[in-house]
Amino acid sequence: MPQAEQLHPFRSFREFYPYYLAEHQNQTCRRLHVIGSALVLLIVAIALVTASWKLLWLLPVIGYGFAWVGHFFFEHNKPATFKYPLYSLMGDWVMFKDVLTGKIRW
Repeated sequence: MPQAEQLHPFRSFREFYPYYLAEHQNQTCRRLHVIGSALVLLIVAIALVTASWKLLWLLPVIGYGFAWVGHFFFEHNKPATFKYPLYSLMGDWVMFKDVLTGKIRW
C-alpha cells in the first residue's frame, strides 16, 4: 500500500480510481470482475422479468465471488472492498464500463 494512502485517505472517487486500477493489473482478475458484473446484471434482469426476487440473494455472492477469486488467486492482493467498500463498488462499475467501451483492455 502506498505510503501517501496511509497518511491521506482518498478525498474523492476521482483520486481513488487510479489506485483501484493499479490493484487490477492482472488480466484474469479484470476478466473475472467483468464476468461477475455481467452476471449480476443478468440476474437482476431475470429477477425483474420473472419476479423471482429470491434470485437477488445471489448478487453479492456472484459479484464479490468472481472478484475475490481474481484477487486472491491471480492478482495476489486484498480486494479494495475491505478498505473502501463504496469506492470499490463504484470502481467495479466504472471499470466494467471502461472495459466495454475499450478504454481498458479486456
